[in-house]
Amino acid sequence: MKSCRRFLTFASSALLILFFIALPGFAAEGAEPDPADSTAGVIFRWLNFLIVFGGIAYLIASKGGAFFRGNAKEIAASIVEATAVKAEADRELREVEVKIAHLNQDVAEMREEARRNWAVESERLRTSGVAEIEKINQAARGELAASERAAQQEVREIAASLAVERAAALVSSKMNAEIRARMFQSFLSELGKGAKQ
Repeated sequence: MKSCRRFLTFASSALLILFFIALPGFAAEGAEPDPADSTAGVIFRWLNFLIVFGGIAYLIASKGGAFFRGNAKEIAASIVEATAVKAEADRELREVEVKIAHLNQDVAEMREEARRNWAVESERLRTSGVAEIEKINQAARGELAASERAAQQEVREIAASLAVERAAALVSSKMNAEIRARMFQSFLSELGKGAKQ
């Protein structure tokens, strides 16, 4: 790359110098007969042309080949790189197009999977709810049975207490001093019999 720049700088400088050297000759043309128009002048012009052209050709041949080969290698490398980048971009584009083409199918599959998951979850919740309701019913039945037994026991106790009170009241109302004295005598005789045995 540096040799290319050097060559271009040298070639442009050489052409500029040749232009400035030839400029006074062009300006003086027509003022007086120019010795350059003679046969010797024509020969010298052709020799000058051949020397300049030969120098430029030599520079192009010696430095230009390497420059053009290097430039051709850079261009070829750029083409290969651009081809690889284009191939990668085409591959990515095809992948995106395939994904877009399958997008509706993927969305449908996701919806179907969500529907299945919802059905499974709702069934699980329903089953779990039924089991919980059954547990609550069993606990309530057990609690009701325990409350019923406690109430029945309390009713029995109240009935027994009322029966004893009623019997005591009945016995009290029927008992007089004579019955009490007989009962007491009967009790003492029973005690006496028990002591003799």
